[in-house]
Amino acid sequence: MLRRVSTSEPQPVGRAAVRLLQGYVWHPQEAEIDLEQFLPHELDLPAPTGEGEGEQEAAHVLWDAVTPPFAFFENGEPTASQAFYQFTVLRVYDTRPSNDALHADASAASEQLNPLLDVTPEGVGWQLWEDLRDL
Repeated sequence: MLRRVSTSEPQPVGRAAVRLLQGYVWHPQEAEIDLEQFLPHELDLPAPTGEGEGEQEAAHVLWDAVTPPFAFFENGEPTASQAFYQFTVLRVYDTRPSNDALHADASAASEQLNPLLDVTPEGVGWQLWEDLRDL
């Protein structure tokens, strides 16, 4: 019996939701900090290279309260006194762009978020990194 084996990877069909940035934001639990005052829910990133002149969906900025993902910070301070948020920036594409194009979008998102995170109140911390995985 003969079987045909494809040597190329299957191409994704349809829209692709891709995580651009992933990480955590935190602040002391007793601090009454509303991240809504400092962070947007959407980022207008440039249209992906090769895309037509049509509308490109904005990148979505999400944060959800979570249990601290680790017991101590690197300096030995316990994380239990902190309110932690899982932080994600994602974008939906008509077709999944190349990793270079995704990296450019992640960099653009980071450039837009850094000044906003820098002006959050004292005690707000964050750790974000590029992800580029499909959701």
